[in-house]
This record gives sequence, C-alpha cells and structure tokens, in this order.
Amino acid sequence: MRIKLSKYIVADPEVCHGKPVFENTRVLVSDVLELMAAGLSVEEVLEEYPSLTRDMVLDALSYAAKVFKGEAYARFVEVPTG
Repeated sequence: MRIKLSKYIVADPEVCHGKPVFENTRVLVSDVLELMAAGLSVEEVLEEYPSLTRDMVLDALSYAAKVFKGEAYARFVEVPTG
C-alpha cells in the first residue's frame, strides 16, 4: 500500500523497501537531505538528480522539519505475503 506523506513524497513497501521517495522516482528523500546537510545547494542537488524539481527538494526540507516537530509521521505495519 502506497502512502502519500506530502505533496511530492510517498512511501511504498514495493519501492526502495518502503523508504520515503519522491513520487514517480526511486530517489530517496534521505539521500537528498544528506546532500543538503553536506552543504550542497538546491541547484547542486538538482544537477545530481535531474528528475527532481526545486519544489520537490523544498518539500523534502519542509517534511523533515514537520517530522522533527512531531507534526508528521508514517506508521508502517507488516503486510502478510501470499
């Protein structure tokens, strides 16, 4: 089951083991946040990931802030197979 976490971020157990990714990509939100934490600008991140837009990167920052403030979270449960 796919969960929409924000405007551009989704989590789906079938994609990247359920880690948050940008919708319609396999780009992990955590990878983008790590690049920004290392000092890359939004423009530099977009050079690394041309499938993303500026709004998507800013949405990741906004979502991360909400998670840390306790305003956003996703609860995942094990889904039986077969």
